[in-house]
Amino acid sequence: MSGRTISGAGALPSHSSRSGAVLAMTLCAAALIASEFMPVSLLTPVASDLGMTEGQAGQAISVSGIFAVLTSLFASAASGRLDRRTVLLAFTLLMAVSGSIVAFAPSYPVLMAGRALLGVAIGGFWSMSTATVMRLVPREEVPKALAILNGGNALAATVAAPLGSFLGAYIGWRGAFFCVVPLAALAFAWQLATIPPLPAERRSGAGAAFGLLRRPRVATGMLAILFLFMGQFALFTYLRPFLETVTRVDVPTLSLILLAVGVAGFVGTYLIGWFLRASLPAVLVGIPLGMAAIAIALMGLGHWPAATAALLAGWGLIGTPAPVGWGTWLSRTLPEDAEAGGGLMVATIQLAITLGASVGGFLFDLSGYRSTFGISAALLCASALLALLSWRGGPGRGE
Repeated sequence: MSGRTISGAGALPSHSSRSGAVLAMTLCAAALIASEFMPVSLLTPVASDLGMTEGQAGQAISVSGIFAVLTSLFASAASGRLDRRTVLLAFTLLMAVSGSIVAFAPSYPVLMAGRALLGVAIGGFWSMSTATVMRLVPREEVPKALAILNGGNALAATVAAPLGSFLGAYIGWRGAFFCVVPLAALAFAWQLATIPPLPAERRSGAGAAFGLLRRPRVATGMLAILFLFMGQFALFTYLRPFLETVTRVDVPTLSLILLAVGVAGFVGTYLIGWFLRASLPAVLVGIPLGMAAIAIALMGLGHWPAATAALLAGWGLIGTPAPVGWGTWLSRTLPEDAEAGGGLMVATIQLAITLGASVGGFLFDLSGYRSTFGISAALLCASALLALLSWRGGPGRGE
């Protein structure tokens, strides 16, 4: 088994080559996550410079999510028989183009166009990443390789917001966005050197992904994922204006709080494995319930910097590793349909980020942070209930 790919399509590259390929993909994943969530810490200066509200600036996350949803569903079918290595490189190059457009955007429409291109890169890369890793490494090394890839996410989540806030204070929001461009170029060169040719196999388009929703357990699980990430990003997208106007912290303190959130998330990503081995259902239910409790607590304690920092660190600790938990759920629920299921999950998460940022921004502009945090808590509680229901009637082994 270790001498063939997971799909059984030919010999594997050498150990050093496949390790380099996985690390190159991890760098690309980290750069994509950093690019996607950079606006979280830069909403205020972006809105001020381009003459719009903070809620409108938050839609820069929404538009990338919309295009990521569409791309994740149709990337496999649209790329046809193209070598998957070529397709991944194209998405990486598109990330660099997007970063350049956003950094030099003279107006709101141009900014949104650049973010739309980023959405295409995110949806395309992530929809193919799991299937690509499964072809690069032996079956027994797939969990470890995917953990490394998820580690790139956690690292990006750790540094994106605080680093964006820090860089924005010294080189402006445009300079902060442009910093992603050399990272994308490095990821492109590294992938070009390490990823071997990957001829297209069986195509898995939107039809196969949507077909999975006919299974009740899958449909319930995907709805739980939708509500989880909607609730998470309805609140998380508007942390900076909340911290500036309610907690009333300065930029250095803001950066430290966001760094604490990121570091806690990085720690949580490495701790979650133990909890997953103990009980996957408990993790999938406990994460949104804990986040809902924090959202409610922030409404009462948000005026106190120390309490707010502690609560947000807890948010990062349990919220950042959520994709690892649901990725494990996917591998156990759809072991034979990983590619279609992966595309469906990416689409669901990106749709949730889009809806969460949009609803959160509308409520934030309409009636302030309390309504935004309240809807976040409600969505997270709904996710916990659906996560519990998604395991009813499911296999008991490995829970």
